[in-house]
Amino acid sequence: MAAEYDGLRSFLAECEKHGEVTVIKDADWNLEVGAITESVSELIDEPPALMFDEIKGYPKGYRVLSIPTASRVRMALALGLPPETPRMELVRHAASRIKNVPPIPPREVETGPIMQNVMRDNECDVFKFPVLKSHRLDGGRYIGTGDSLINRDPETGYVNMGTYRMQAHEGNLLGLWMSPGQQGRIIAERYWKEGKPCPVVATFGGDPLVFFLSYTKFPFGMSELDRVGGMLGRPLDVIKGPITGLPIPAHAEIAIEGELMPPSVETRKEGPFGEWPGYYTQGATGMDDEQPVIRIKAIYHRDNPILLNMAPQWPGAPHHSVRFEGGILWEQLEAAGVPGIMGTYVHHPMMIVVAIKQMYAGHAKQAGMAVLAAGTGARNGRFVVVVDEDIDPSNMDEVVWAMTTRVDPKDDIQIVENCWASPLDPRMPPDVSANGPHVNSRAIFYAVRPWAWKDQFPKVNRISKDEMAAVVKKYSGVLPFPKR
Repeated sequence: MAAEYDGLRSFLAECEKHGEVTVIKDADWNLEVGAITESVSELIDEPPALMFDEIKGYPKGYRVLSIPTASRVRMALALGLPPETPRMELVRHAASRIKNVPPIPPREVETGPIMQNVMRDNECDVFKFPVLKSHRLDGGRYIGTGDSLINRDPETGYVNMGTYRMQAHEGNLLGLWMSPGQQGRIIAERYWKEGKPCPVVATFGGDPLVFFLSYTKFPFGMSELDRVGGMLGRPLDVIKGPITGLPIPAHAEIAIEGELMPPSVETRKEGPFGEWPGYYTQGATGMDDEQPVIRIKAIYHRDNPILLNMAPQWPGAPHHSVRFEGGILWEQLEAAGVPGIMGTYVHHPMMIVVAIKQMYAGHAKQAGMAVLAAGTGARNGRFVVVVDEDIDPSNMDEVVWAMTTRVDPKDDIQIVENCWASPLDPRMPPDVSANGPHVNSRAIFYAVRPWAWKDQFPKVNRISKDEMAAVVKKYSGVLPFPKR
């Protein structure tokens, strides 16, 4: 089933039909929008999407949207599924779609809503929009949290799309932080080696699938824009950028065209910024880094634009009800030849859980090591947990139960050293974070019944999932069972 919306607004219209959007007026872009977003995410189970309007200092209609997919219902709608779809079924469906639907390249169109308003050269001013300062110690305002940066490899013509943080230094100047090894940076470095700036497009707000696939890691050369088309079931409409020639999603809310300058030509001190691990790591102690900058040549936006706020929060205040990467990982493990995968779930980039139906001795270890080799699990991890098929990998209570009852620490925890990491890892020593190499160790927990005597392992005393489903169905009108 393909998603039936085109762009962010039609997606929001579907969400509103299900009571999934709350409008908040008169909030301040300076810390208050961020504080409200984090409080709602942490304290409310299945929180609504937050639409901020009439933000202090900005006219009505210049809006900010927070936590667009932080409920199971909205995640289902983003994938084009019925709102009652269970959590793990969302992951299974995403994995199946990614694995089985053929990529569909974008369709170039003459124009679209993104071109309703145009600023060029000296007119460009990103502070026309309510750019947020989200965390108390942030070094500035960041327009690039819910963003997608697009650039083209000069050697192969491959068009990449990725999500990177962008600080608003000036109205026409953005700071860009890209971790070493990221595909967008690899492409930019190929221009820089020739002494040339890298042409870029960046969008802020748009189809949720565009953002999902923007921050998901695919092999180099596999275009995320083609994958968006496959997931939508139709080509994504794009406009050829008048300045860069790069594709601009026609239904994006805000877009820029510009040049990512060679660091030898121009940099700015960037950060600090409260990042996804829940800490100020890079730049947290005054060690602000000189980072590349984007010189903006043009800004395009829709009438009454919606800026997407995906500023990182500490992991206890999640942006997503279901982390989309689990589906990608599932497909990658099967493609690597690991059989019996029953489920995968990314609770946080630092913790990945894989459920398997054990089929032979060494099967669990094969699965655990394959996670570290897969594109989705290779970078920034800390823990991999392999569980049996009776454990729901999305349910942390069940995962902890397996870890505390099926793991003997002496035999069932494996340490793997020198794995690909990021300087944003808060456990990385400061000198290593600054100078590299950016590697860390991983722990794999084999929280499965030991293969040699798994048939003798004590039986569980839980009711079966089918029995529980029958109870929920029979008594849902009497008892307030939550939907999972």
